[in-house]
Amino acid sequence: MIETLNTLSKDELVLEVINQKTENENLKHQVSILQKMLFGPKQEQHKVIENPEQTQLEFIEKVDLDLPQDIETQKAMYHRKVTNTKRTDYSKLDIPADLERVEMVIEPSDKTDDMVKIGEERTELLAIVPQKFYVKVITRPKYAKANKEGIVIAELPSRPIQGGVVDVSLAELPSRPIQGGVVDVSLLVMLLLDKYVDHMPLYRQLKKYERLGVKLSDSTVGNWVAESIKLLEYLYDELVERVKKSNYIQADETPIKVLDKDKKGTTHRGYYWVYHDVENGLVLYQYDSSRGQTAPTNFLQDYQGYLQTDGYSVYDALPHKQIKLAGCMAHARRYFFDAQQNDKARATWMLDKLQELYTIEDEARKLNLTHEGRLALRQQKSVALLTEIKNWLTQNQSAVTPKSPIGKAINYMNIRWNKLCLFASDGILEIDNNLVENAIRPIALGRKNYLFAGSHQAAARAGIIYSLITCCKKNNINPYTWLEETLTKLPDTKKSELYKLLPLKIQDVVLWADTLKQHISKQHPFLLA
Repeated sequence: MIETLNTLSKDELVLEVINQKTENENLKHQVSILQKMLFGPKQEQHKVIENPEQTQLEFIEKVDLDLPQDIETQKAMYHRKVTNTKRTDYSKLDIPADLERVEMVIEPSDKTDDMVKIGEERTELLAIVPQKFYVKVITRPKYAKANKEGIVIAELPSRPIQGGVVDVSLAELPSRPIQGGVVDVSLLVMLLLDKYVDHMPLYRQLKKYERLGVKLSDSTVGNWVAESIKLLEYLYDELVERVKKSNYIQADETPIKVLDKDKKGTTHRGYYWVYHDVENGLVLYQYDSSRGQTAPTNFLQDYQGYLQTDGYSVYDALPHKQIKLAGCMAHARRYFFDAQQNDKARATWMLDKLQELYTIEDEARKLNLTHEGRLALRQQKSVALLTEIKNWLTQNQSAVTPKSPIGKAINYMNIRWNKLCLFASDGILEIDNNLVENAIRPIALGRKNYLFAGSHQAAARAGIIYSLITCCKKNNINPYTWLEETLTKLPDTKKSELYKLLPLKIQDVVLWADTLKQHISKQHPFLLA
């Protein structure tokens, strides 16, 4: 290395020093980001300072305290400041009024026969009944006909009595999610929610159930879960069609480790491609073994409308001309947030301006504006800010090193500028992709508990239940109640009626039904004849 440097000219040495300095700054920046990921706060907080000159106070004039010259020591007196902050009174917990009240009367130890009751003191304590198993017994009485021509009995649909001389009238019971199984829908729902909402792997659930006195095999429980999700797949397919008919989708992807028999000793890195129908509050998880272009290309093949993403190149390369790509301002902001150590002045300027944009978005949200109202507010306030930001980007791009953190931040925003500004031209669009990123958070929590999916098929099944449960959360629907009702009704539901079981608000279901009828009347009128 030294011999090589000795052969360089002065200008070449200067250039080498500049390159080394730039490389060192980039490496320090990478180390800083990694340290922040491991030890730093997760939130990207930025406090806007209205007047930077007031960040530091200076005493221009010296203050003459006129202290005695013979003072050699000074005593420091410490007085504890007594705060008036009241401690939280946990005895005044707001217990929901709709919870069942179980009365427990405690009489005084003294005899009260000759006393008059003048009132009572009531104390409410929040209690819980430990989870327990019970056996649901279905009894089907048999009745002999008066003329002795046969008997009447309620029979399960899957086990009709065939043949023989006895005439049996069948009264069918509702179908069960797993025909011929000995498991009730209530247990199936609990298995699914514990696994995919509370992220408790099946082997942990089995240990819990064993403590409750019931020992189940992992293969049996695994089959129950698989069969339940197989039934829900019909509803998942309906959800896919509904999301594709939206005119505004946010998309993102997140990795998941998957066991693969062809990769012994390691796991395969698969991906959930997540699509969020913003207008209807629907979220769809679609598993694919790769992060390549195949998955989004196939899914969005017939889609027409806005597609908002984080700038991943796969979306930019989609061949579908009917898709209009929108950018994510939060991702652009993240580059400037990480560049603060590299160029504090420029990064802070941009963060302040972006904060002003988000303040306008907060104003629209608090006013509960319609799409038209939000567009008018953006045209009035946001467009001028965007113009100012664009001029700043143009002026500063040539003034920074392209490979520096601040240079990468400016370049990222400049390349995607038209997509980032698209939100200001249509009130239906969000300023960023945060809604779909929030929908992905349950996956991140799950990865810390179950570590990996058992197979590619298991990862795909998980995507089905993740989709439906997330839709419940988006529309403020109780997942337990919805799953129990859906698994009960689904076996007897016609394909044309599946949309009624989707976890939507009632008004959304009615609107979807009207939209579906209009579509059928135009494309397949004979179906309504």
